[in-house]
Amino acid sequence: MVICPLSNETTITARMHKDGTVVEVLPDGSERPFPEQPMHDMTEEEIHAAAVSDPDARPMTEAELRNARRVPRVKTIRRALQLTQEEFAARYQIPLGTLRDWEQGRSEPDQTAKAYLKVIAANPDAIYQALQATPH
Repeated sequence: MVICPLSNETTITARMHKDGTVVEVLPDGSERPFPEQPMHDMTEEEIHAAAVSDPDARPMTEAELRNARRVPRVKTIRRALQLTQEEFAARYQIPLGTLRDWEQGRSEPDQTAKAYLKVIAANPDAIYQALQATPH
């Protein structure tokens, strides 16, 4: 359950159901759809205008984008799979030191390794299974 203060005077209590729908919880405990009026699809221009007007969600400037800290793709893949560095390295037969170097930006995967990481991202279970199979 989430309680969201909308202003100094208004507080809304909301709950998300298992199916992902959000409802407002009324003082008597009953529920109603939240928001009452479904949101309309926004155009790209409306999305951009809304983002620019929100200081917490505004688009990055070119300078901010250039200076932003990059998260290596391998780290993103590993985190999405909820694996430690040790587990990821063992599961996909990547030397642990190599994985750490990639994640810490000391080196970058070569083209072959980038392709392998792309395949892992696309179908991690199939790659894991293929690596477990013993040759005949």
